[in-house]
Amino acid sequence: MPVKLSYLLLVIIWCTTPLGIVWSSETVAPTLAVLMRMMIGLFVAGLIVAIANIRVPWSKNACTLYAYSSLGIFGGMSLSYMAATTVPSGIISLVFGLAPILSGFLAQRLLNEPKFSPIKLIALSCALIGLYFVSYNQLQTSQTQGIGLMYVLLAVTLFSLSGVMIKRVKIAIHPMATTFGALVFVTPLFGLLWWLVDGQISMDYWSARSLWSIAYLGIFGSIVGALAYFHVLQKLNASTVALSSLITPSFALALGALLNNEPLSQELIIGAIIIFLSLTFFQFGDKLIKRRIGS
Repeated sequence: MPVKLSYLLLVIIWCTTPLGIVWSSETVAPTLAVLMRMMIGLFVAGLIVAIANIRVPWSKNACTLYAYSSLGIFGGMSLSYMAATTVPSGIISLVFGLAPILSGFLAQRLLNEPKFSPIKLIALSCALIGLYFVSYNQLQTSQTQGIGLMYVLLAVTLFSLSGVMIKRVKIAIHPMATTFGALVFVTPLFGLLWWLVDGQISMDYWSARSLWSIAYLGIFGSIVGALAYFHVLQKLNASTVALSSLITPSFALALGALLNNEPLSQELIIGAIIIFLSLTFFQFGDKLIKRRIGS
């Protein structure tokens, strides 16, 4: 699959995933919803691997790759689902928009990438200001929503850490094999989480929208999206992959407002604009200044 097509699929799926998480958790317990999603993903991935005869290595290096991948899947998804009961999908997407900055910061420590330039440091400071505006209403409304926001912040941190750690593993492996291997590692963890936190199945309250959302996320979010993510992550650096976060928040906000009646407060819009501009300067500010100086 061409890397450009993988990147396009990644953006589309990431735009719709936050709303899918919120809908799937409406009538199904969050821990059970994410477990069902992963079980669907594991089943479909297993079929694809078997039919396409894709080799799935289980060497030490390969298992390390699957483990690092599981960190982002388990940490990012479990916390996002727990937050989805109180945090709107648009805000989840906006907070995940900080992934490029977090990835760049972690890459400095773990991959010995260059330190942030003054422009990037300014962009980081502005992004934090934008995050304050985005979270203002959440923190003012209730303590529960504030905790939900903290879940999202921790989720994006683990997601970014996973992406950087994956880059440390030097192994040539098919993206589908990485997806399947990661799901083999992580699905039992979601089963354990569900058993410890909830452990009950109340099918009488399940809605069709929740079930369709789980199916969509199981196939597209866990398979197609993960396949595209691992593909572009192998071809591009971690911060470039996270560049898609410049695109997804605005579309996710619009989808949440149009399809889920999520409110767009003045503070939220201001914070979203600040975060978008901060991410733009973080990614392109240094290049723009060099061009100006060069001209």
